[in-house]
Amino acid sequence: MNIESLAIEFWEKGYLCIDNFFNDKLMDQYQALILEHFGDNPEFCHNQEFLEKSNTDVIPWFPQLEGISAFDSVEKDKRLAALTEAILGAGWSTLYSMVMFSQKDSKGQAWHQDCPPEDSSKFNLNRLVYSMDIDDSVGGETLVMPGTHRGGAISVGAINEDFPEQVVLSPKKGTLLLLHGHSWHRVLPVRGNYRVSTNYRCCPAGTAENVTDICVYRNMRYDFPTSTVIEERVK
Repeated sequence: MNIESLAIEFWEKGYLCIDNFFNDKLMDQYQALILEHFGDNPEFCHNQEFLEKSNTDVIPWFPQLEGISAFDSVEKDKRLAALTEAILGAGWSTLYSMVMFSQKDSKGQAWHQDCPPEDSSKFNLNRLVYSMDIDDSVGGETLVMPGTHRGGAISVGAINEDFPEQVVLSPKKGTLLLLHGHSWHRVLPVRGNYRVSTNYRCCPAGTAENVTDICVYRNMRYDFPTSTVIEERVK
């Protein structure tokens, strides 16, 4: 793994997708713990306004905050730490790990940026780990707009519009997807019984831990701590 060239590629595109980064044994362990936690009918934790305006019905879980040490394994991976530092520089910090669970017929996620992009130096880095294949039978593929991490706020418009430049990613079990928090991205609807991924968010030195409190969609800015729409974005 050429870390320097991978870091250059990340900054050119705003994302980086590496298959077979983690071994099947670890991914199977994660998958079993995730399915045990969510069971057959987990409840949504967001209010109805957010679910409708964001087209998002992902259900989160924060296993490390509950003391489940098995989820420390990815975070302690030396290759991941070295690649993260090559991208973010010295002094970067971990935010938390968040498992994202989507049920069958989930709408996915609308186009968004994970944090406000007005200050290009303040952002989160998503380090997404896939413990299952995301393929045609499952759905839930990730769409990314290359280079949008350099372009300021996402444009106002249809929340699930298709763009000629968009890239469709279909991660496999063991894939690592690194995604800049200012990059436009969305998730397609889920056709299988469920879709899961685990996000080890982190950020550069000097970035506040609450950098992801406000998410920017094409139709709104949403404040998660207060569960409120703080800006209606209309043409």
